[in-house]
Amino acid sequence: MTVARWLRFQRKGLAMLHVARGVWGSRVRVLPALLGPPRALSSLAAKMGEYRKMWNPKEPRNWAQQYRERFIPFSKEQLLRLLIQEFHSSPAEKAALEEFLAHVEFCTLFHYHEILDRLQALYDPINPDRETLDQPSLTDTQRLSKEQEVLRALEPLLTQANFSPLSEDTLAYALVVHHPQDEVQVTINLDQYIYMHFWALGQRVGQMPQKSSVGSKRGFFTKSPPTERRYFKRVVLAARTKGGHLVLKSFKDTPLEGLEQLLPELKVRTSTLQRALLNLTLIVSGVALFVNVGMVVLSDLKVGTSLLLLFFAVFMGLRASKMFGQRRSAQALDLAHMLYYRSTSNNSELLTALTLRAQSEHAKEALLARSFLARLPGGANRRPQETSQWLQSEVESWLLTQSGCEVNFNGARAVAHLQALTPSIGLYPPRGFPKLDQQTSVTSEIPQATPRSDNP
Repeated sequence: MTVARWLRFQRKGLAMLHVARGVWGSRVRVLPALLGPPRALSSLAAKMGEYRKMWNPKEPRNWAQQYRERFIPFSKEQLLRLLIQEFHSSPAEKAALEEFLAHVEFCTLFHYHEILDRLQALYDPINPDRETLDQPSLTDTQRLSKEQEVLRALEPLLTQANFSPLSEDTLAYALVVHHPQDEVQVTINLDQYIYMHFWALGQRVGQMPQKSSVGSKRGFFTKSPPTERRYFKRVVLAARTKGGHLVLKSFKDTPLEGLEQLLPELKVRTSTLQRALLNLTLIVSGVALFVNVGMVVLSDLKVGTSLLLLFFAVFMGLRASKMFGQRRSAQALDLAHMLYYRSTSNNSELLTALTLRAQSEHAKEALLARSFLARLPGGANRRPQETSQWLQSEVESWLLTQSGCEVNFNGARAVAHLQALTPSIGLYPPRGFPKLDQQTSVTSEIPQATPRSDNP
C-alpha cells in the first residue's frame, strides 16, 4: 500500500467517524422523545394496551380485591340516632353518648385545625388561586418538588377521611372503556401528563343522579332508558400536566368509566357509532341530492361530469365538517354541564373539605367503638388484637344491616382513637379499658387525635 493510498484511506475513516458521531449524537438527542411518557405513567400505558385487547370488559380485573369501601355511609347525627335507638335507649345512656360525642369533637377540633394550617402553609407557594401578593416564582423543578411534598402530606388525611386510592389497573380500565350510554366521550394524550392520582369513596351501583349525567341518557334518535351503573359519591383528583401545575379537585356522583372526564387537557371525541350514523346520514342525503339536482344540472346546463362531481365533493365535505363541528360543540357543552354539577371543591378549598371530612370520620369511628366496646364479652380480659378484630367484625355486620353497604371498618384505628382521647371530663379511658400494644401498624399510618400541642 502506497503512502498516498494510505492517507486517503485514513481521511475516509475519519470522515466516517465524524458521520457516525453525528448520527449517534442525533440519536442521543431524540432519545427522550422516543421514550414516551415518564416512568410513572409507562406502566399505566402498558395496562391500557392490555385492556384494549380485551373484548368488552365490564369492570377492572379483580375489582373486589382492588377497591375496599371504608366510608361509613351515615352522618354523625344519623349515626348518633341509630346508636341511641338500638343500644342507648335510657335517658342516662342517651345523655352520656351525646356528651361523649361532644367531647370527641372538642378533642379533635384543635388537632385537625393544626393539620389544616400546616397543609395550607405547605400548599400556599404553589396555590394557583392565591389572592395575596405574588411571591418569587419557582422553577419547574422546585414546583414539582413542592407538589410531591403536598401529596405526601395529603395521604394520611385522605386515609383518615376513608378515601380509597384507585389502583393503576382501575385507572387504565377507566381510560380505555367507554360506557355505551355516555354520549359525551373524551380522549387524552398520556404523554402530556407527569402524574395523575384518584381517590374515591361511597361506591354505588344504580341509576346515576340526573344532574350528574346530563346528556348521557340521550340516544341518537330517541331517549334511551337509564341503566344501572357503578359510580362513586366522591372522587378526589390530583393531576399535573407538562408545563402546568398541580390540579386538586373533588367531584361527586362520578361513574367508574367517566374518570377521564375529570382530567385536565382533554379533548371531546365522537364515538364510532355516532360517526357511522352521521356519515350514513350524509351519504343518503348526498345521493338523494345528486340524483334529484345533479341530473337536472347535467342535462339542462350542460355542465361537465368532472366539474359537477368536484363541486358535489366540496359541498359534502363542508357539510360534513359543519355537522361534526356542531355535534362536538353540543357534546362539549354537555361535558361542561356535567362538570359544573359534579364539581364540589378545588385546590385550596379542597384541603379544608378533606380536613373536615377526616374529622367527621374520626368522630364516627370513635362513636362506634364506644358503643360496641361497652358490650364486649370478657371486657379487659381480651387481648388487644382480639378486641380490635371483634370490634371490626361487629361494626361491619351492623353497618351492613343498617345501610346495605359492605364497609371495611378499621377496628384497631377506632380503638386507638378512644385511647388518644384525654380524660379531661372523666369519660375516657375508663378503668379496665383494653389497650392496644405499641406494635399496632395502623396507628402509625394516621395522625392520632390529641389536643393541640407542639407534637400532635
